[in-house]
Formats: sequence, structure tokens, C-alpha cells
Amino acid sequence: MALIVQKFGGSSVADAERVMNVARIVTDTYRDGNDVVVVVSAQGDTTDDLINKAFEINEKPSKRELDMLMTSGEQISISLLAMAIHKLGCPAVSLLGWQAGFNTSSAYGQARIKSIKADRLRSEIDRHNIVIVAGFQGLNKYDDLTTLGRGGSDTSAVAIAAALRADRCQIFTDVEGVFTADPRKVDNAKKLKEITYDEMLELATLGAQVLNNRSVEMAKKYNVEIEVLSSLKRVPGTVVKEVAKMEKMLVRGVTKDTDVARISVTKIPNTPGVAFKMFSVLAKHKINVDIILQSVGRDQTKDITFTVSKGNAEEAVNCVKSSFDIDDGDIICDTNVAKISIVGAGMESHPGTASKMFEALYERDINIEMIATSEIKISVLIDLEAADRAVSAIHKAFFPAE
Repeated sequence: MALIVQKFGGSSVADAERVMNVARIVTDTYRDGNDVVVVVSAQGDTTDDLINKAFEINEKPSKRELDMLMTSGEQISISLLAMAIHKLGCPAVSLLGWQAGFNTSSAYGQARIKSIKADRLRSEIDRHNIVIVAGFQGLNKYDDLTTLGRGGSDTSAVAIAAALRADRCQIFTDVEGVFTADPRKVDNAKKLKEITYDEMLELATLGAQVLNNRSVEMAKKYNVEIEVLSSLKRVPGTVVKEVAKMEKMLVRGVTKDTDVARISVTKIPNTPGVAFKMFSVLAKHKINVDIILQSVGRDQTKDITFTVSKGNAEEAVNCVKSSFDIDDGDIICDTNVAKISIVGAGMESHPGTASKMFEALYERDINIEMIATSEIKISVLIDLEAADRAVSAIHKAFFPAE
């Protein structure tokens, strides 16, 4: 007998038919002799619909009240799934995040899990119940409901697996696993049997939407192996683990991120501490900066260009303006860009990887605007219109058709 944690996303429980499909997967696992804890997201586009309702009422809603509203989506999902499992003849109980023992920080909308008091979970498992937990949510020190941010149900599932020392953590999605590129947009995208935590973390951070990056960070920290599976097809998925044993591929994946804004600041005084002053202000406002490029300008000035998410672009521009005496014409914000990345631990020992990537873009007449590298990734910033062409060209260069 094993303890298995299974997580199902919103598309997997989008309607009654899919809820029953999930119930069959769960009950099959249970009838094989396993203890099962299930983490469920809100149905389909429920979260987006709830956010839209909030903004219809108030264009600047309180973050606390938004969390109160958004946690209702998962409550619907878990109760419906419990009813479906009951219909199939198995015992089940649904629990909200706080009932499952999730204690979080007080950052509404982006709360962090501080601890899980798993007594209720263990008690229900001992009663041989299938335990269904609302993902994405918890309770802070003020006894207020909180949410963990986009993709938070993945993090909930990994946290439960770590707290209960589960034998397996399965993340069910609408794709069959982790692919070398989005299989819905790139021909010949290949499914990976295994991938390391570090590679998966880079892919998740750089735009791959299979797993939430915080869930991968937690899985690595607590050594929780994750299996990414399809909820629609009963086929083997992809295992995310510390050391992948598959053949040493140069590149594991190509990703696209269109949630990018490039901010260019020119004619900044070329004096010590300028970069510190700029980026410390952004940090105080919780604005995450990705790619940074600095160059020498004219007349003892310098230019700094950096990228942030589109949602933070306007605030980032205002932060820079408030910190420096610059003209409006000397700060430019461009949201018509995309970040294309390749990820692979094999790059560290293979020279010429960047050249191969850049050649693929050159052959498709795609201009590179910024470049960032690490030991296992190369990212470029290009025009948004060319993003899909770029992914296809780079994927073809590294994964030619067999």
C-alpha cells in the first residue's frame, strides 16, 4: 500500500463529465490498495470569472476581499468531486485549505506556505477516506483566507506530499507530460521521460505552463518526486526528480514567455551606486526584474535596460521616474516583446549551443534584442510577432525531425 497525492487542474474538472473522469482515476488508484489525497483547482475559468466579477463592482478591490472571493472556486470543485466519488461507491471527504492545516503568510494573493498541521489529513486517511483538498489556499495568523497565487494548487499538492511523506505526487494536466516545446504549437515536440528539478524549474520560470515554479522549488527542497500525467489519457508521463537518468540531451526544452515588458532608461549619470539605487527601489515595491543590460552612453552617462512582467511595467516606470530626475523621453516601456529560452543541463559541457540558437533565429530573419545566460539556460528577447516562429525554428535546430 502506498500513499499517493494526486492534483487535478481546472481543465481536468471543467464540467460534470470531466469531474466523473477524475473520480474514476482517483477511485481506481484507491481500489488498487492505496491511500489517496487529492488536490483540486477551481473548475475551468472560474477564477478568472470571479476576478472579473470583482472588477465589475470595484476597479480597485481589496486584496483581502479578492482572496475571500477566489477561494470559493475550489470549494465548488472539491464538493462536486466528493459527490462523484461517493457515486462510484468509495468514501471521500472534502476539506478547504484551512481544514487541511495550511498556515500561510499574510501576503494576500501571493501567500507563502509557512506550515501544514496535517493531523486532520492523517485522521481522515486512517478512516480510509479519500481526502479531497482545495488547492491554492490557506489561512493566515489573522484567521483570514489567503491564496497562493497562480498555479498555487501545484504547490499545495507538493506541500501535502512533503508533509505526509507520500510515496508519489502526481500532477494531472491536459497534456501528457513535459515536452521539449508546447506540443499544441510545435510539430515534433517530444515528451520527456524524466527531467531534473533544476531543468524543470528553469522551464517553469521561463514560460512553460506545465508546473508552477514554486511547486518545483518545494519538491527539490523536500525531495518529492513529481509525475506529470494527462487526466484525459492513461499513458505514462514525465518524472521530475533530482537526477534524471535519460540520455544526456543537450537541450531539454524551448519555451516562450509573452508576459514581458522591456524598460529602457537612458542618460543616467555614470556614477557608482546608480544601478543599486534603481533596482533597490524596484525591490522595495516587490517588482521582480529579469534580464538586465547596461551600456555606456555619451557625456558621462549610461543606459540601463531591464525586463519585468507586463503587470508590473507601469509601476516600474513610475518607480524609476520617482528615483531619478529624467525626462519622459529618456524612459521607454515596450510590451511588444517576448522572451524565448532554451534549457538543458547538457549545455554546460557543450560549446556552441548559443551559436546554434542564434543561427536558427538568423535563418528566420529574427532580430535579437537582449540576451541572458546561465549554466543551464539561454534566453533572448525578440519582437512579440516573431515569438512562435522563433520557438519553431530553435526547436527544429535542436530536435530535427527523425
